[in-house]
Amino acid sequence: MKYKTAVILCGGRGTRLGDLGKKKPKTLVNVDRYPILWYIILSLLRNSINHFILPLGYKGEIIKKYVERKFKNKKYNFIIDFFKTGVNTSIAKRIEIVKNFIKSDDFFLLNGDAIFELNLKKIFLNHKKQKKVASFISCHAPLAYGVVSTKKNKIVNFTREINFNTVLSSNKRSILSFVYSGMIILNKIALKTKFKNSDNFEEKLYPKLIKKFNTDLISARGFWHSVDSIKDLDRLNKKIDINKFNSLIKIKEKNIKYEKRILEK
Repeated sequence: MKYKTAVILCGGRGTRLGDLGKKKPKTLVNVDRYPILWYIILSLLRNSINHFILPLGYKGEIIKKYVERKFKNKKYNFIIDFFKTGVNTSIAKRIEIVKNFIKSDDFFLLNGDAIFELNLKKIFLNHKKQKKVASFISCHAPLAYGVVSTKKNKIVNFTREINFNTVLSSNKRSILSFVYSGMIILNKIALKTKFKNSDNFEEKLYPKLIKKFNTDLISARGFWHSVDSIKDLDRLNKKIDINKFNSLIKIKEKNIKYEKRILEK
């Protein structure tokens, strides 16, 4: 089997989820009756990713038991490796621990707290074709502030909590910045760059990669929603944003159909 690896970062504490984060790891919090990790694994499987590495930390045994119970049927035809990387271990050290077990030359690195529906298969093929060392995946995200919109210097609208994917820097207005989804495709050569002693993995490694290697930014079309707080969770579970809720239902239905098709083989 030719493997395509995804490293799913799911070792952190869900401190902004209050009592819910104390009861279970954030990646196992239910969204419309299914854990976030269920959405992630099924979405990755549907994009031909078949090897998963989970660096475990906070309540890691609960994550391991859930995955083994839910995906124990061999018909799923993928490999998953669990690593106890410590409760208070930094992301940099978690990646350092697991990096030698990555099976594919190019691999996905993503957070374990976001639900998404993106054409990762196409994004990955483009990354390989262009021979990039790093392909950052940008997305749309909700802005939790009021926004005054203008057109030709005239105010045309006011709204709250819009979805956005680009911003202009206050200091350098010529620079257009994109919202990072927490998902990136890396070639293993990127992990030879020193980063393991960093408290902030992204701020330590990514600027070095951008400066040294051939990198890319992919503005992905599709659904992406990070669950970092109770408010983020409510936006999906309580139909506060009906568009997001409807997108979530479609993703769930796709995953259920995919599971059923696999298990009926």
